[in-house]
Amino acid sequence: MPLLSTPTRAEIAGVGSALPLRRVDNAELAAQVDTSDEWIVERTGIRSRYIAGDGETTATLATDAARRALDHAGIEASDIDLIVLATATPDQTFPATATKVQTALGIRDCVAFDVAAVCSGFLYALTVADAMIRSGGATTALVIGAETFSRILDWEDRATCVLFGDGAGAMVLRASDDPDRGILATKLHADGRYNDLLYVDGGPSTTQTVGKLRMKGREVFRHAVTNLAAVLGEVLAAAGLTSADVDWVVPHQANARILDATARKLGLSPDKVVVTVDRHANTSAASVPLAFDVAVKDGRIKRGDLVVLEAMGGGFTWGAAAVRY
Repeated sequence: MPLLSTPTRAEIAGVGSALPLRRVDNAELAAQVDTSDEWIVERTGIRSRYIAGDGETTATLATDAARRALDHAGIEASDIDLIVLATATPDQTFPATATKVQTALGIRDCVAFDVAAVCSGFLYALTVADAMIRSGGATTALVIGAETFSRILDWEDRATCVLFGDGAGAMVLRASDDPDRGILATKLHADGRYNDLLYVDGGPSTTQTVGKLRMKGREVFRHAVTNLAAVLGEVLAAAGLTSADVDWVVPHQANARILDATARKLGLSPDKVVVTVDRHANTSAASVPLAFDVAVKDGRIKRGDLVVLEAMGGGFTWGAAAVRY
């Protein structure tokens, strides 16, 4: 496929998502863990999550989401020349899970790699794909967030295991000269000083084990509200917009209280915030594209709407994007 010779804009051509077959509500979880539906809902807003079963992996969920995004865009898999997959739970240490998706889609040759920025991973992947399209390095990209976080949870730690779920979301980006659609601006940040507030206690070069997720929730909450409000302001300023111009905010679905606090800090109506954490829990890098797909498919997000995406995750990493859908 010929590459564009001049910089252009990346527009969202289609979206898709995928969830495991098994849905686990709070009552089922309370039968296995020392918790209750009331405790979980009051502190997080979560009522259910999906847990991957036998044969369901990060790659299979990513592939299903990608196929649905391609169908929604009306684009053939053979047109894809770039796959960027955000995940903290790859199928293997290497090769990249993106290459497994490439093979499953029947794409014989394209650029394919993973991005690891935990819950902010999709924003990082989107920024990379956008930059490659703008530079002429790609014309049609699959950007995917996919996770099987259930496999790195400590199911005896009730403070963390109730928060997460599995899933995948995907976007098809394509080069466009349409001035009324596309990714307007992105902003990314990282601060590794806060590693010990949210991390996995394993890894190939340290423990030679996968490890389990560890989190100091109260401290993470405090940083999340401050950082997300700041980066949303940054990305709007970069796009020459204000919060009054925003039709929808699609945030990382970590905790309903974080979503509410961030909206208040920006003076945004809660009615403009897409919330799916109640049904999906925190799906890490998958949460933003999964929530975006839900809101597109149920008719809330429409063509021409200004949508702001944001997320913060372990690292800390955080970021935002302003998009004219």
